[in-house]
Amino acid sequence: MKNILVLLSVLILTSMGFSQTLDLVGNAKKKMLSQDYTGAKSDLTNFLKLNPKNIEALDLRGKAWTMLGDNYSAITDFTVALQVDSTFAEALAHRGFAKIQLGDDESALDDLNKAVKYNPKLGEAYTNRGLAFYNLEDLLAAYSDFSKALEIGPKDADKYFNRAVVRAELEEYVSAIDDYDNAIKLDKADPDLFNHRGVTYYKIGLFDKAIADYDSAIALDNTDPIKYENRALVKIAKKNFDDALMDLNKEIELDPEDPEPYNLKGLVRIELKDNATAVADFDKAIEIDDTDPTYFQNRALSKTELGDLVGAVEDYSMSINLDVNDAETFYQRGLINLKLNNKNEGCLDLKRANELGLDLARKEIKKSCK
Repeated sequence: MKNILVLLSVLILTSMGFSQTLDLVGNAKKKMLSQDYTGAKSDLTNFLKLNPKNIEALDLRGKAWTMLGDNYSAITDFTVALQVDSTFAEALAHRGFAKIQLGDDESALDDLNKAVKYNPKLGEAYTNRGLAFYNLEDLLAAYSDFSKALEIGPKDADKYFNRAVVRAELEEYVSAIDDYDNAIKLDKADPDLFNHRGVTYYKIGLFDKAIADYDSAIALDNTDPIKYENRALVKIAKKNFDDALMDLNKEIELDPEDPEPYNLKGLVRIELKDNATAVADFDKAIEIDDTDPTYFQNRALSKTELGDLVGAVEDYSMSINLDVNDAETFYQRGLINLKLNNKNEGCLDLKRANELGLDLARKEIKKSCK
């Protein structure tokens, strides 16, 4: 009788332990939903100590690792799960995503192709494969997979956003706007959706709609400098130069180490015939980044307007040092050299511009280089 009681006691304790370990997985799922990834990982680690080959727990912990930014640990968990079941489509899809995060898109495709093979109805496999194709610049394949993910469902803002980005890059702007519209209907609190739709409106010349979207994006997030730059570009296109300068100054306040708003300010100053201030703006852009030939070209334009032709030649020369195949820069330097009576240098520049395919240079050669 004593042995039977001991056996019953062991069975009861084992049953309680099994129930508690199952609770760990359930609790981990709840924590994942509430974005407590550290807590979920801890629960799953305790569960896996007793059940090291449980593929669901391994997959779930791998997802937690991914959300915590440790993609190498995530891949380890997904790989162990796949050693138990090589057809586990969810683990293949999730390992593929982790590889994408690490920039290994080719290897990710191997996993994601298998995921789709083993579970053709797994929407996230198509989404992740679409991301890999996008990174590899295969836009048509990305478009197809993002569409398939929407077809499988459930439809959400992210799925529409993914396809909208690809459609915009394929220059299918009206269709892209349709997808952004659907995404915004599902998530009106995401500033990036308004920002991207604004970019698309800008590209098709619907400037007022673009500004309205940038206004909405900034209302939702007034800490992102790029949104101010995007709105400034539309205002420049509308020739609202003073308002554009306000946005560019705000961008600089948020990110003083970005050279581009200084460059854009310089271009606005050129439009306002304030070339002295434009030169100062281009100076700042070049101080931050002296590897962009455009900044030197723009400063040369302002120096030319100010009558500083020697300084303009110097800037065009700096630009050519950075980009030896820019025909327009050779052409402009050639014209300035001719104005400075440096005929030999000017004609050599025009000849080089012509060799690089600028037809305008040929006409100037006939006129000035006899």
